[in-house]
Amino acid sequence: MKSFAAHAKHLADLQAGLVGQLIAASSDVVLIVDADGVVRDLALGGSGLDDQGCEDWIGKPWADGVAKDSRANAEWLLRNAGADGALEWRQLTCRTTRGAELHLSCTAIKLRGRARSRDIGRTVVFCRDLRGMTALQQSVVDAQQANLHDHWKLRDAQSRYRQLFQTVSDAVLIVDAATQKIVEANPAAVQLFGDSVRRLVGSGFPAGLDARSNAAVQTMVAALRTAGRAEDIRAQVADGGGEVTVSGSVFRQENGVQMVVRLSRVAAKAVTPDRANANAVLLKIVQSAPDCIVVTDINGQIISANQAFVELVQLANEEQVRGESLGRWIGRTGVELSVLISTLRQRGSLRLFPTSLRCEHGLVSNVEISATLVRDDGDEAYLGFTIRDVSRRQGTEVRAAKELPHSAGQLSELVGRMPMKDIVGETADLIEQLCIEAALDLTRDNRAAAAEMLGVSRQSLYVKLRRYGLHELAPESEKQ
Repeated sequence: MKSFAAHAKHLADLQAGLVGQLIAASSDVVLIVDADGVVRDLALGGSGLDDQGCEDWIGKPWADGVAKDSRANAEWLLRNAGADGALEWRQLTCRTTRGAELHLSCTAIKLRGRARSRDIGRTVVFCRDLRGMTALQQSVVDAQQANLHDHWKLRDAQSRYRQLFQTVSDAVLIVDAATQKIVEANPAAVQLFGDSVRRLVGSGFPAGLDARSNAAVQTMVAALRTAGRAEDIRAQVADGGGEVTVSGSVFRQENGVQMVVRLSRVAAKAVTPDRANANAVLLKIVQSAPDCIVVTDINGQIISANQAFVELVQLANEEQVRGESLGRWIGRTGVELSVLISTLRQRGSLRLFPTSLRCEHGLVSNVEISATLVRDDGDEAYLGFTIRDVSRRQGTEVRAAKELPHSAGQLSELVGRMPMKDIVGETADLIEQLCIEAALDLTRDNRAAAAEMLGVSRQSLYVKLRRYGLHELAPESEKQ
């Protein structure tokens, strides 16, 4: 702190009232605190704190009006007030009897008599109101958060645009309306013109189109520039690339106007053989896939199965499984297939349903089933099953049928592989509750299927659901 050079000359003859006004004007709040820490007087430098109840501090220890986390700073200010002529500012949180909470920046000076060494036992505490600064800081934070939110919205929009631009099947070009230079080209455009992006971007539009189509394209571009819209035209791709439909629209970016030019093939006969060949390859992949793939009718009767399924059930050829019910090999309790079909009819697909598969010789394997329901053009429904043997992946021996589980995870593995009465037996209510929860999870809250899986009636299941407080797990629309 740097004091006046000649304060004795200029301030020595000031009246006490005038000195008080000067002190009050120097800060928002000024306190006179005695040697015991009691507030003896108070002055407000402005009208901003008139209704906050600061006058209630008079006659009470200053520490009573300071929040607990700020009392250490308040005591330090009174103890080291003006030591060595230096002013230390500390931020304090003060409270009034009216419930107001004030954030103040405070410093203190001990009052001394005419003899500088004589302490007269009073301290002046100067306080600056930080509410304006706090409000300003909060405004800055709010502005930063709003700016960050807008930034991420823009990033999301750009990401969606880029994803659509890169994955759309039609060729799309972004063309500068003033220079007719190609600014961007998606992969479909590169494939259509048989050129690289580096060579295509920067070239003049209509690059890649037959010269006989230039007149029609230029007419469309002129209409886009003047009216912002134009009729679609037909054009030929150079070097016999086929006929395309050219459409366009305009948009403004920064200070310029750009055009979106879309080129769609009129006929795709050239790619038909490739598509048929791809379908044939896909069929071969399905037939030779290491996982079992089975197609059934809506009742579970096998229509077709790949070689992996024939080998897993240990039969000689596909003819031996065709026409048989999939439930002949799938599941232990005899209800798994009906649960699967019921779920597929309601939801259309099912993933990673744990069950077991019995081969013709009685060997049991743990499997996971994913399935889907599809309809052909005649609206006839078929079911497709993917069956994966997970016995090796589990890495543990199959427990005996009547062995009790030692954890909730082991219990959930048993549900759906044996009736609930064999699992529960004489066990406690906790195991019964875990069985019901696991069945609801496996059937995706299909209570009719869960009751069938557990081997109880629907009414009995509802009673147990209410007993264990599980009757509100599923929305009313999903309860069966």
